[in-house]
Amino acid sequence: MRLDSQAVAKRNRKTQAGLTLMETMVALAMLLVVASGVIGLAAVAVSTTETQGHLAARTAEYGQDKMEQLLALKFCDGGPTGTAGTDTTVFPAVVGTGTGLAGCSDMVNGVPQAGGSLSTTAPTTGYVDYLDASGNLVTAAANWEYIRVWQITVPAGTTHLKQITVLSQARRAVGNGIVPQSTVAALKTYPF
Repeated sequence: MRLDSQAVAKRNRKTQAGLTLMETMVALAMLLVVASGVIGLAAVAVSTTETQGHLAARTAEYGQDKMEQLLALKFCDGGPTGTAGTDTTVFPAVVGTGTGLAGCSDMVNGVPQAGGSLSTTAPTTGYVDYLDASGNLVTAAANWEYIRVWQITVPAGTTHLKQITVLSQARRAVGNGIVPQSTVAALKTYPF
């Protein structure tokens, strides 16, 4: 009897020979199909993280930097209409050669002027600067990675208040995402 059970066990092993190799190959094929789907998802995640995380954060940082520079100017920087103000499109800023904060038409009462625009496709001269990939100012508009445009407006019904708005935008997005941009706004009051 003992001989018979050994023969049966030997026969069962022969019928299962190579089955574990076949099972392993099928499992690896299934793993490959699942992994290829996850790799596609990972590529989308990396692209989105780069565009909406890294680039968008940099546009916000560059917009805040410009806002701090503009808020440091005097309310009537630019003087009466026609007088040059501080040029903030260069670093360090140069007094007497730029647009400043658009100036005031009436220095005694601080009646503010408006200027600039938030158009990145047709920016207003004196209210735009360009940055390279490291955030340094560049003079040639062709070599930019980030653009900053700003606008000085007078809120309706006010005479001693200016709204400063800075829009900072990346040149391109990674992948097919939306080009990241950030807008920063602040109010400045006369005479500060």
